[in-house]
Amino acid sequence: MKRSKRVSRAFTIVEVIVIIVIIGVIAAAVAPRLLSRIGQSKQSMAKVNASSLANALRTYMADCGTPESGATLDILLARPSNVAEDAWKGPYVESAEALLDPWGTPYELVIPGRKNASFDIVSYGADKVPGGTDENTDVVMP
Repeated sequence: MKRSKRVSRAFTIVEVIVIIVIIGVIAAAVAPRLLSRIGQSKQSMAKVNASSLANALRTYMADCGTPESGATLDILLARPSNVAEDAWKGPYVESAEALLDPWGTPYELVIPGRKNASFDIVSYGADKVPGGTDENTDVVMP
């Protein structure tokens, strides 16, 4: 007589459910920590980018003078009509993306500055409105 031995190599539905529950618990514990780190890294990047824009604006000001109140940071990319062609030595930034904060919103140029004497470069954070905490904190440079 022959005996057939069945060898089972698959997972049972109970084992699969247990594994999914374990992965869910681990994800629930780790996800908030990772998400807060993403917000912190975007804040840091916003500060670095705003500082770079402030340096580019200082170079622009050395070449062309102080921009008019209400000017935007587009003056770093394309020559404004009120600036003489021989004075403008730009572009002062590499691309239009350099004028955007990590959340995809254009940095604002405030002349005269509220925090600094001559100008401020401002990003309003993830919520895109003044004020806030954590990832929504405003970035004001220089």
